[in-house]
Amino acid sequence: MVYVILIGYIAIVFLGSLRGAKKDVTTPEGYFLANRNLGTLALFFTILATNFSAFYFLGFAGAGYRIGYSHYVVMAFGTGFACLSFFLLGTKIWRLGKQKGYITPAELIRDQTGSLILAYLYSGIMLLFTFPYLALQIIGSGYILEAITQGQVPYFLGATLLTLFTIGYVWIGGMKSVAKTDLKQGMLAITLMLAAVMVIGNSLGGLTLANEKVFEIQPELFFREGMGNAYPPQKWFSMLIFWMFCIPMFPQIFMRFYIAKNLPTLKKSALLYGLIPLFISILPVIIGVLGHLTFPDLMSLEPELMKKETDQILPKMLLEHSPEWFAALVMTGALAAFMSTLDSQLLALSTMVTRDFILPYRKKIDLRQQVFIGRIWVVIIAFIGLAIAAQPFTTIFDMGKLAFSGLAILFPVTLMILRGGGVNPKFGIASILVGVLLLLGFYYKIISSEWLFGFESPIIVLAVSFLIVLLGKLVPNK
Repeated sequence: MVYVILIGYIAIVFLGSLRGAKKDVTTPEGYFLANRNLGTLALFFTILATNFSAFYFLGFAGAGYRIGYSHYVVMAFGTGFACLSFFLLGTKIWRLGKQKGYITPAELIRDQTGSLILAYLYSGIMLLFTFPYLALQIIGSGYILEAITQGQVPYFLGATLLTLFTIGYVWIGGMKSVAKTDLKQGMLAITLMLAAVMVIGNSLGGLTLANEKVFEIQPELFFREGMGNAYPPQKWFSMLIFWMFCIPMFPQIFMRFYIAKNLPTLKKSALLYGLIPLFISILPVIIGVLGHLTFPDLMSLEPELMKKETDQILPKMLLEHSPEWFAALVMTGALAAFMSTLDSQLLALSTMVTRDFILPYRKKIDLRQQVFIGRIWVVIIAFIGLAIAAQPFTTIFDMGKLAFSGLAILFPVTLMILRGGGVNPKFGIASILVGVLLLLGFYYKIISSEWLFGFESPIIVLAVSFLIVLLGKLVPNK
């Protein structure tokens, strides 16, 4: 039954990609941007499915187990706040993209500032910090396939197979295929997660009774600070506002602003994005919290093993509290979400490499050749992600957090270019470089955490980056 569900799902997605391939995918705008013609629902679901990934399914459930319900509040409202930046930045990006024909983020940066170096740096940082997020989708796929087949498909084999499949339909249909699959996969994933919560809750005597039992053994899971004081006030504040700065800086999100059919479509999608996370972010967290009833001792494991085991609390709970066929169905929905993010990132990063780093030096490349080069880079980037996934360096949530933190550094420059009257390129470059160095310094503990004053490192880094950009407004741009 497990394999029937998996093969059936893969067949449906592949056939959908073939339909996408029938459309115009021979030009850069057709292949990379679906001819800038996505409607409200398609745009909303491709943004949602792209952002709610292994980070959502496995990362949120794992954090729910380790921290508790406070994680829901931080993530749901923080993610919802991102719609503000969609209105602030996205509408301007759409207008400029429509007027100027931009395809990548760096094309906008280069044209609006006149600085090739700033554009290269901008694109390079996007590439660098998107890779951990890309890799965690592959990691999540491996975890899920290993669990769903009860070890018959080992972790890395499963990760490789799902990656190859995703490469296939992205190669065939580009953004048309990605958008079509994201719409279906997003709806499927949300529906199945809701069903999973109900089934697991009923198996434990009902959600109310199950939560009461957890409260008796781990009351910290229900406190604002979370277990182990994970979210003191400064971190709570940091995480709530942090997502607003970083989510639009993911290349696959930034480029989604280009592909809206019109401005009302983009605004409606942004509004939906502000509301829907409030409802769906709670689902994996509930499963993570309830995991304490079935697997009460995971926090006592050695740290690295504990991180791996808690990141797999979702499939563990499904296999323990639901029929095999239902567990397979839900985890197939999770795989759908992982692929929805992976496909978007593969396409976005390959577009950036092709347009930002190859095309400027090979101007005689025609439109069809651009698309072919983009397809080749889809494969290369996927295998780089596989290499990272071969030996994950931290938890899924922390890998996601690192990616978000690095990309947020680009927000001050982007905001000032689009809404602040422009950027002095030298100070824009300094803002990004100093921000990256500070972030890595905090991440590798080269800089003492005392300098954070209790806040999350991205907040301090963003404050410094903003200050540098603003100082540039005082210096004439010669």
